[in-house]
Amino acid sequence: MKAPKGMRLHIGLFGRRNVGKSSLLNALTGQNVSIVSPVAGTTTDPVEKTAEFLPLGPVVFIDTAGIDDEGALGELRIQKSEAAYNKTELGLVVTDGCFGDYEEKIIKTLKERDAGVLLVFNQCDLHAPDAETLAKVDALGVPHVKVSAKTGEGIEDLRRAMLDLSPQDLLESQGILRDLVAPGKSCILVVPIDKLAPKGRLIMPQVQTIRDLLDGHAAAIVVNESLLGPMIANLREPPALVVTDSQAFGAVSAIVPESIPMTSFSILFARFKGDLFAFAEGARHIDALKPGDSVLIAEACTHHGQTHSNEGEDIGRVKIPRMLQKRAGGPLNVEVSSGLEFPSDLSRYKLVVHCGACVANRKAVLNRIVDCKAAGVPITNYGMAIAHHLGILARAMKPFNVGDTLTPGI
Repeated sequence: MKAPKGMRLHIGLFGRRNVGKSSLLNALTGQNVSIVSPVAGTTTDPVEKTAEFLPLGPVVFIDTAGIDDEGALGELRIQKSEAAYNKTELGLVVTDGCFGDYEEKIIKTLKERDAGVLLVFNQCDLHAPDAETLAKVDALGVPHVKVSAKTGEGIEDLRRAMLDLSPQDLLESQGILRDLVAPGKSCILVVPIDKLAPKGRLIMPQVQTIRDLLDGHAAAIVVNESLLGPMIANLREPPALVVTDSQAFGAVSAIVPESIPMTSFSILFARFKGDLFAFAEGARHIDALKPGDSVLIAEACTHHGQTHSNEGEDIGRVKIPRMLQKRAGGPLNVEVSSGLEFPSDLSRYKLVVHCGACVANRKAVLNRIVDCKAAGVPITNYGMAIAHHLGILARAMKPFNVGDTLTPGI
């Protein structure tokens, strides 16, 4: 199975039009990933390409449109390119030898988002940067390399520089739950099968959690809620942890003895992809919602929700809004964003409820948490919200040894 996008290092290529960003991407991957043309503005929207990129391993390259695009359509392209900043963990600022305000702005933006920054002087076979330009770059403390996407000159130097700048915590992931389940111990995963479950398949967080247990040399026992009680009774040794789909939280918490740690896939991913403390603190603000308040449901993917039956109702677009309105005592103004879409003005919302972010990378989720904090808006996620609503959030947090005091980490 290929590594999901959210578990890959995201590398963004930024720069003016026609400096060779797409050519450089093709040279790095050894494939014709992006269309190359001498016509300025050929790349119109960010292009994502997953790759096994040595020596970094699984990555996602993001090829963006030129930031000096022109006209009304060009402005839209620039906005889409700038949205890619929030997903970028390592930014390649590509130039054809020039260095000015455009490049400095990109570098500043990437640094503000705590991304690694590498200046790439492309087309060095045609024109290399002069001494004055290099001195200016050195004064900014930005590492740089000289390459030619056309001849291949400097490509290996670029690979080494990218490795040096890659965030080590992303390259050496601690995993989803292997620190909670010791080698040789077992973990029960409760996986309800309803109309939203892909036929013949498990959803991504479930698959990733199973793999993480196997990587940690622990046993994954997968059951639906009807078999949970008998399975616990039949085990010679209690499981180290029970993990459930958030939608079965209520039923599962009633079955699992208090002596056995229990949490949900969504709460595991709150830690793995975001900030456990910030999301837990945000869940407490559900109690402050009033009729008429605006709430944002933020989905990292672009799936189409199912709402044609009670069993198959979409959790983000139907079940959680209904739950929140019940808590508020009346109708709420619920808005939904999906994929890369995330409002730049968050001030009108009383709460943001994020999905588990199984297809997003941690950088993107952390940037959203930072944006919410800057706007003074609490943010939580699906699992945290449901656990709080059911009155079991404290129990669902116990496996992480955080105690009763929750302080947002960002």
